[in-house]
Amino acid sequence: MQLSDLKNLKIAIVGAGYGGAAAAKALSLLGADVNVYEQANQIREAGAGIGLRPSTMNRFRQWGIYDAIAKVSSPSEYFEILTPTGGPIMKEAWPASGEQTHTHLIHRGDFIDALLGVLPEGMVHLGHKLETIQDKGDSAVLTFANGETVEADLVIGADGIKSVVRRQLFSDKDPVFSGEHAYRAVISVDDAYGMVADDNLRMYIGRGTKVYLLPLRHRNQVSFDITALCPDGTWVPQVTKDDVLATVEGFDERLVNITRNLDMDTVNIRAVYDIDPVDMWHSDSVVLVGDAAHSMLHHQGQGANSAVEDAGALADALVRADSVKEGLALFQATRKPVTDKLQQVSRQGWSEGEIDDVFPGQRPAAAAPQE
Repeated sequence: MQLSDLKNLKIAIVGAGYGGAAAAKALSLLGADVNVYEQANQIREAGAGIGLRPSTMNRFRQWGIYDAIAKVSSPSEYFEILTPTGGPIMKEAWPASGEQTHTHLIHRGDFIDALLGVLPEGMVHLGHKLETIQDKGDSAVLTFANGETVEADLVIGADGIKSVVRRQLFSDKDPVFSGEHAYRAVISVDDAYGMVADDNLRMYIGRGTKVYLLPLRHRNQVSFDITALCPDGTWVPQVTKDDVLATVEGFDERLVNITRNLDMDTVNIRAVYDIDPVDMWHSDSVVLVGDAAHSMLHHQGQGANSAVEDAGALADALVRADSVKEGLALFQATRKPVTDKLQQVSRQGWSEGEIDDVFPGQRPAAAAPQE
């Protein structure tokens, strides 16, 4: 689209999470009139760490916000997958993207604060819970619970796994329970029993449990995450300390001790869900991004990265296309094959027997399972 057309484009983004905030930054740089509508009255992210991949950091460099992200993160060179007691399964450098070779480990709260902090003042409107969306073809109308109505040339549904935009316009299928729970906490490095000596992610896997140690050494902290099999699909299940300890039985005693010392009031407890691939992400004036389009299990660590990549790809597509309609079709054609594959691979779950499927040919011969 011509620069003049983009500057006349009125865009409403539903949701101020990673995808919504990143899309707001990318599209506002094109000169579009962008507003973000978030249902919460205060934006908070659960205490946990994530890794921002090299390709994601390149997007931030493109948008002129690399330094804002880098100063609240730690650069990491590689990740390791280990047995419950620390035996090697695989060790892999993060996939490079151009000259960018490091994945940056960051606290979720710091990440969303940094993203929102680089948006123009007044762009994000809190307390706007979406009730209905009406697709009028060349525009769409949003009606919020507070009574406000907004019409825009382009509406971006960035409203997460329970997306109202997706349910009303594209798919009414419910999220899918994975059969797992995730228990997440951020603790001091000093309480990690010497297990955090560098800035590299380690995952201990076995007996249906995965334990992630993701250093946040710029904070003198580490994100300690346990993902374990459990049949209870309650979104926020009731779990005791003994329940969590049972999931790490037989693991390195230091991991057991970290678990034993957790303050359960600070542990984020969730059943783990994703969604099935959505056939169509867009109409002529409405499009889904991030978890609203392709929520995936966290085993690949690609949820936030995919949301940022969506934002960049959407901006690129609108610049290349002759109209919003063509741009949205190009965006889906570019991103959907990638995220369909990520959703599929993430559902595999990285059990010990699946490492070869997720990383073909990369398991050390010495660590191959015995017949």
